[in-house]
Amino acid sequence: MNKSCQYCGAIHPCGFICGKKPQRNKKNTISVKFRNSTAWKKKAEEIKKRDLYLCQCCIRQMYNVDKIYNYTDLQVHHAIPIVIDYEKRLDSDNLLTLCPYHHKLAETKVITYKQIKQIIDEQEAKSEKISPPSVSCLK
Repeated sequence: MNKSCQYCGAIHPCGFICGKKPQRNKKNTISVKFRNSTAWKKKAEEIKKRDLYLCQCCIRQMYNVDKIYNYTDLQVHHAIPIVIDYEKRLDSDNLLTLCPYHHKLAETKVITYKQIKQIIDEQEAKSEKISPPSVSCLK
């Protein structure tokens, strides 16, 4: 029995695999596995909290922002990508909260590593100042 192909429009025998059928990328790379891990999800939430749930480039009015306080659809960016240095994947001093617009600019190197690293260092310094007092100080 023959059947019309939804990919090329030709008539093929049943069970025939058409060469026009799109191939799914079944690769489950280390980085894909990492991004689905609980450790990453916890760390990403920690970084967003550190950055007060705001895009750190928008708040600094970098690269034609529409609004300064952008808190929608936030993503966490790796300054040094995990494919380059997997060991830094969960380091707070390598992570920054960005909106999709600025994340794309950072990924395409429009926003330089130096700029990203400077913002991360500022955020890390602020979080160290804000950290709660130790228990020994309360006695």
